Amino acid sequence: MTNPSPLTRLTTHGYVIIPSFLPPSTLSALRTASSTLISLSSAGQWPHVRTTGKQFPPWDPSLVPHSAGIWGVQHLLHPSLPLPPSQREAFVKLYFSPALLSLSREILSLPPPDGLVMELFNLLCGPSDGKGFELSWHRDDIPASATEEEERERVCKPGEVYSHTQWNLPLYDDSSLVLVPGSHSRPRTAAEREADPYGGDLEGQVVVELKAGDLVFYDNNILHRGVYSGGKQRVTLHGSVGRADGGGGGDEEAGEECAAARGRELG
Repeated sequence: MTNPSPLTRLTTHGYVIIPSFLPPSTLSALRTASSTLISLSSAGQWPHVRTTGKQFPPWDPSLVPHSAGIWGVQHLLHPSLPLPPSQREAFVKLYFSPALLSLSREILSLPPPDGLVMELFNLLCGPSDGKGFELSWHRDDIPASATEEEERERVCKPGEVYSHTQWNLPLYDDSSLVLVPGSHSRPRTAAEREADPYGGDLEGQVVVELKAGDLVFYDNNILHRGVYSGGKQRVTLHGSVGRADGGGGGDEEAGEECAAARGRELG
């Protein structure tokens, strides 16, 4: 019996895991580059960060390091990223890797040579101040204030072609992503609407257990949240690409390097 394709699993469940995507040598290079970048960013030497205590942008880099820690680093393809060339190159090679772009094309139903466009490439990390926190339940592209009718109009529909796709790739074992399978293709239930967004479990939720080097694609409008444990190592890369003919989006903010790169086609 043939296993369902990544696209079939994504459209059915709202997410799909590709195990052991990264070879050990690539994993090691990315760990080195990420460690350097997190250290510099935590010390206030890179302004494009996500600060602790705040889920959505804008984030104020002037708070780092004295008044806030960081839980993410933005713009890994920015030409001014304060890393040695070999470490910057590790991020570039991953984002533009043929294997990753091939999977993205499959999910976007976009055969070569039709164009892809850059969207975002960020890094999610354990809180640098050591204090655990939880993000609220949310969809990336549909606000919590949306009515049932508005949600029904904007969620994934059968046969609909994705205009963009996003992924997480952990460099260490990661169980921070929590989601509700199937919620990408329906409005929220009454219980989901009434639940405390920070109140913990929803019926049917799944903790996505990833090993270092695994890859997970997920629909940006699946109900999901991040749970960050204080003192637990997390270094997870988060990126997306879109169809050149179909718009973009996919995260709460696209970032400077993505805005600058709109219209640049990928191989």
